[in-house]
Amino acid sequence: MIDVEVIETSSLGDRSYLASDGEVAVVVDPQRDVDRVLALAGRLGVRITHVVETHVHNDYVSGGLELARLTGAAYVMSAQDDLAFERTGVVDGDVLEASPRLRLRVLATPGHTFHHLSYVLEGADGPQGVFTGGSLLYGTTGRTDLLGDEHAEALARAQHASAAAMADALPDGAQVWPTHGFGSFCTATPASGNDSTIGHEKQVNPVLRLARDEFVRETLAGLGAYPAYYAHMGALNTAGPAPVDLRPPTTADPAELARRLGDGEWVVDLRHRKAYLASHLAGTVSLGLDGPMATWLGWMAPHGAPITLLGDTPDQVAQAQRELVRIGVDRIVAAATGDPHELAVDPARLGELPSAGFVDLAGELDGRRSADLPPAEVVLDVRLGTEWDASHVRGAVHVPLPELPDRLDEVPAGSVWVHCGSGYRATAAASLLARAGRTVVVIDDNYGDAERAGVPLTTTP
Repeated sequence: MIDVEVIETSSLGDRSYLASDGEVAVVVDPQRDVDRVLALAGRLGVRITHVVETHVHNDYVSGGLELARLTGAAYVMSAQDDLAFERTGVVDGDVLEASPRLRLRVLATPGHTFHHLSYVLEGADGPQGVFTGGSLLYGTTGRTDLLGDEHAEALARAQHASAAAMADALPDGAQVWPTHGFGSFCTATPASGNDSTIGHEKQVNPVLRLARDEFVRETLAGLGAYPAYYAHMGALNTAGPAPVDLRPPTTADPAELARRLGDGEWVVDLRHRKAYLASHLAGTVSLGLDGPMATWLGWMAPHGAPITLLGDTPDQVAQAQRELVRIGVDRIVAAATGDPHELAVDPARLGELPSAGFVDLAGELDGRRSADLPPAEVVLDVRLGTEWDASHVRGAVHVPLPELPDRLDEVPAGSVWVHCGSGYRATAAASLLARAGRTVVVIDDNYGDAERAGVPLTTTP
C-alpha cells in the first residue's frame, strides 16, 4: 500500500499531497512555500522523484517549479499547456513510474481548465486512488468559468464527460484526492466532507448523478464571485514563479507607521477582531489570522500595493507573510508587533469600534434604542451575492466586502451597523468605513441567529 500524506492549506481551501512507497515519493500540486514539503519528505526519509501538477492553478502560486529544482525531480504538467519553462509534458494514458511499487497513470480530465489532468495512483495491487485536482471534488466539481465566462458552458460539458470517464475507469473503492474543495473559491458549489471514494461520489455528486445538460445548467447557475487576485495567478504560474522569500520584513517604528497610514497605504492588523475592536491604530484594516486573511486582502488590495503587517508577535507576522506569498502578495514592505498603544505616535492615533449583536439590531429596528450605541441609521450587509440572495435583513444595503473599498461612497449617510455571517468580514468592513470617517457599529454575531433574535429577514425574488 502506498502512503498518501495530506499537506493542508486550509486558509485557501486547498490540499497538496505526497505519496510514497517508503523510499521514493511523488508530490501533487504543491503550494509555493515548499519548505513544508521538504520537511515532510525529510521526516519520512523519502526522495522526491516527481512533482506533478493537475493544471495551471488560478487560486495560488505553485511551488512545483522550485520544488523540482531543489530536489532534481521531474516537473510534470500537461504537454498541451503553453509554458515559459522546461517541464516533462504528459498526455492521457502516459505512465510515470517512480518505482516498481509506485506509478501514476495520467487521465485527461478537461473541465476546470482545458488541459486539466488527473493522476491515478497505482500500487502493486492496482489503482489505489486518483488525484483529481479541480475535476471531481467532494460532492461537487471545480468551477468552469475561471478562463472566462465565454468558456464556462463548454468546460462544464467537458467536466461532466471527464467525471463520467473517471468513474467508469476506476473501481468504486478508489480514493478521491482533490486539490480544491475545502473552502476554495475554485469549486462550482460548496464541497462537503474530508474524504471520499469513487463509489461514494457516484451516490452524492451531481456530476455523476445528473444528465449532462441538467448538470451544465445547475453548474452555471451556481457560479458566484471569486477573488480578484485569481486574474494574476495563471499568468504567474505560466511564466514560472520566482522562489519564495520568507525573510522577515523590515520593522517599522511608530513614526513610519503613522506615515504609511497617512499616505493611505494598506496597514493590516492581524489580531483577532475582538482585540481590534477594543483598540487599534486608526486607519488600519482588520483582517485577523483566525479567518481567511489572505483571500480577503488579496481580493481587496490593489495588485502590487505595498502591505504593512501588524501583529501581537513576530510569529503572527511570519504566518501572515507565508499565507500572502501563496497568492503572489510579495510586497510586504514593513511589519511591527506589540500593543497598539506602543505602536502609536500619540494616543490620538488610537481608535476603537463599538460592537453589538442581532438582538441589539432587532431592538433598533423596532424603535427600542440603546443609549450606549450610535443609532442604526444604515444596515450594511457585506456578504457575497449568493448569501444575500438566500436571505438578508429587510431594508439593508448590500455591498459585498471585496467591492467595498471602491464603493464606500455608495453607503448612505448616517451611522452604519454592518454585519456579515459571523463578524469577521463585518469587522474588516467597519475598519474600512472608519478609515473613511464613518460612524460604525460592528454586528459581531452569527447571521444564523438573526431571525431568532427578531430581525426581519427577506430573500431576493
